Amino acid sequence: MNYSTIKKTAVAASLVAALGFAEHAQAQTPTVFGGRSQYRTWSIGLQGGITTPNALIGGNNAFGQQVGYFQNKVGEYYGLTIRKQFSHLFGLELEGNRGKIKTYNHNVSGPAFENGSGSNGNLAQSAETEVNWAGSLNGVFQLGTIDFLRRENAVNFYAKVGLGVLAYNPVQYANNEFGGSVVYDNKGSWGSEIFGDRDATGDRDFRLGMYVPVGVGVKFRLSEVVALNLGYTMNFTDEALLYGPSRQGDRKQRFSNVYGGLEFTLGSRDKENLTFANPVSTLYDELKDPSLRNEVEALKQRVSTLEGTVDQLSKDSDGDGVSDKFDKCPNTPAGTPVDGSGCPIKFPEPVVQNNATQGAYYSPIQFEFDSSVLKTESYSTLDKLAKELRDNNSSANLDGYASAEGTEAYNLNLSNDRANAVKQYLVNAGVSASSVTATGYGEDNPVASNATEEGRIQNRRVEIKVK
Repeated sequence: MNYSTIKKTAVAASLVAALGFAEHAQAQTPTVFGGRSQYRTWSIGLQGGITTPNALIGGNNAFGQQVGYFQNKVGEYYGLTIRKQFSHLFGLELEGNRGKIKTYNHNVSGPAFENGSGSNGNLAQSAETEVNWAGSLNGVFQLGTIDFLRRENAVNFYAKVGLGVLAYNPVQYANNEFGGSVVYDNKGSWGSEIFGDRDATGDRDFRLGMYVPVGVGVKFRLSEVVALNLGYTMNFTDEALLYGPSRQGDRKQRFSNVYGGLEFTLGSRDKENLTFANPVSTLYDELKDPSLRNEVEALKQRVSTLEGTVDQLSKDSDGDGVSDKFDKCPNTPAGTPVDGSGCPIKFPEPVVQNNATQGAYYSPIQFEFDSSVLKTESYSTLDKLAKELRDNNSSANLDGYASAEGTEAYNLNLSNDRANAVKQYLVNAGVSASSVTATGYGEDNPVASNATEEGRIQNRRVEIKVK
């Protein structure tokens, strides 16, 4: 086998392997919920048919003349297949065959060998090639497996391509009666000629050659186990002596075979045959499966219950910022400062009024634990303060405080952030930044005991002093 043959063989083998690996890798992701485990994927087939030296795409017979399909005799061809289906689109098939290929011309076509004097002598008109065995690994691509009109596929079209090895032995005859005449040999005598794998005469060992099968076919499902398989395959060989020596020289020969047979799916009948699987109906069955539907309904119920719980936790009827579930003082008047339990905060006496303007008293602005973010209930108080400062051209001191959790340094920064958060709100409301002074005092000047949560809530504040 020359370098060109080895190169073409390697390319063809790489192509088949790459296609098979790609489809196998793709099939690792189940095409339906259950994956391949819910199908029968192995099958074995028996087939038989006839051979012809020609192919549908054209070609020459062994003797170098263009011959039509029906001018060739047919030979028997039979074998078996073993296939693994990886998805509804792709499978790998191991195919083995044996049989005969026969060909002839109506007119004398050419000698098997020229004699020593250069004259043609008796000429070969026919040849019979015995295929002792042929084996190939094929990638089988199934076509039209998706059907939106029917639940199950009863007919399956496919195409296949592979790479194989065949052992063959060609015999040439001087007329069209196979086995009934003699032919001139390369040693100067007449007799039936057998061309072996090394020597032209006397060696009955079969020649070994590479071939690439390319074919199409159709399968008809007869039952859950049995399918009728019909197909046509063109076999492109790497051999110039497939029919013995000819005027073609080293031109590569080809042959084709038409076959029919039965394919038997292996495995439990409780599982569907993946070869005839329709992914559309399978997906539909999965969706309408009672157990799956019940699981979906149960999930919906759990989501509904969770949404109800969330609604209950977030419901705040009196708008004081504390949900009804944790509000110990429901129906608090709007704008009333409340603690974490929803109860009004009691501020120490005496009530300090604004010295400069004698305006309304402004309650301290409360904050959540470890937070300098303004609460929405503080907006109305700060809006009133901003209006007073703008209208009266007044100024204000903002004193920020924190409860006693954490370090003093951390609480000092936190209290300063709280004071500046109030200042920023006033500036955004149109108050001049120079009219507002924000200062943080940390844990100093608590208005309630830091030993209780109620007291700590009151200490997280910004006090407002208008001048």
